[in-house]
Amino acid sequence: MPTRISSQYNNRQTQNNLRRQEIEKAKIDNQIGTQSRINNLRDDPLAAGRLVKYQSYLTRVNNFEKNAQTLTDKFEYREGYMQNTLEVMHRVRELAVQGANGINTSEDLRNMAVEVNELLGELLQNANAVGPDGTSIFSGTNTNIQAFDADMGAVKGASYPVIASVRYNGSIEQNKIEIDENKYVDVDNVGSRTFWAENQRLFGGRDASDWQAQEDSVIRVDGLNIYIDAGDNVYSLVSKINASGLSVKASVDPVSSGLNLATTDAHQIWLEDLSGSVLNELGMIKDSSQRPPYNLGDSVRVSGGSLFDAVITLRNAMFAGDSETVGGRALMGIDSGINTLVNRLAKSGSEYERLEKDIARNSAVALNVNEQISREGDLDITKAITDEKALEQVQNATLHSASKIYSSSLLNYMR
Repeated sequence: MPTRISSQYNNRQTQNNLRRQEIEKAKIDNQIGTQSRINNLRDDPLAAGRLVKYQSYLTRVNNFEKNAQTLTDKFEYREGYMQNTLEVMHRVRELAVQGANGINTSEDLRNMAVEVNELLGELLQNANAVGPDGTSIFSGTNTNIQAFDADMGAVKGASYPVIASVRYNGSIEQNKIEIDENKYVDVDNVGSRTFWAENQRLFGGRDASDWQAQEDSVIRVDGLNIYIDAGDNVYSLVSKINASGLSVKASVDPVSSGLNLATTDAHQIWLEDLSGSVLNELGMIKDSSQRPPYNLGDSVRVSGGSLFDAVITLRNAMFAGDSETVGGRALMGIDSGINTLVNRLAKSGSEYERLEKDIARNSAVALNVNEQISREGDLDITKAITDEKALEQVQNATLHSASKIYSSSLLNYMR
């Protein structure tokens, strides 16, 4: 079938070709300007889909690396204060050993007590350290408060008020920081663990042989919820605590029939009734208006203390001229505290090394993902410039042809 050629055909064809060439050239110019071959999904739908996934994953990997780097910085600050605390405790031990040799006079012991008291102040200063961001290092998740408070009091043999007791203000919760896909690091900044010396034991003074839970209840031990069913007795409670996986073991005292709790590592036990009054009925804690860890019942006997307790015991014994306590209970508590602190330092060091390896791995993964992104989305600049020059030649040829077509006018027909 013949095609009709009108007087406007050449003009329309030329204009269409020019517009198409301009569009192609603008597309290449845009690709060169952005250094990407995909500026719209229609440019390459499959590659665009893969590119979005790679870019999303790269963002997560970079965040993981940033998280790990931030944690290593915090661990360096934390480890520095812990190392200084260990040095303080070694000096305290030296004084304890010197004071326990039996040849020192009461005046000598009091002079040693003055230095021990200053070292206690240094210990408290380390425990209340803040990081470069102004947050407390050893207060758990309550980073905007001072980790420890000191109560001043009079001590026999001292002529001025000294630190009589130290109380922990922070929490026992630990932040979880993601360092890989669904992989987390627990940030253990709990001061009542770091600055604790001995395993703690709680001896309940109330007879629990006839106790029975009257309703379904929930107790919390060291931050873990334990569910008590109506009708449970003290032996069921002991079994549930022991099966919880906590570093706390429960038992029934063979003499008093009271509930006993003991830690399997050095830390302070936290107890509270979340619903019901199980622990209050057993005499382990006061009513629920009192907050842990200083909510223990009046009948509960406690053994095992913090680094502060060990140093305070040593200082008080020195002020009193009691060399027997210096070489006995005080020195034993200090040795236990040093061992615990060394273990905490080892744990912190191993966490730091793990984070260093995570940083190196995430950095390598980021490089690999960047290569994939480059392969899918980056522009072949040599090919793009060649294509652009070719389009310029075609466009110039089109314009040249158009100039020949449009050169005819009315004068051509008036000769």
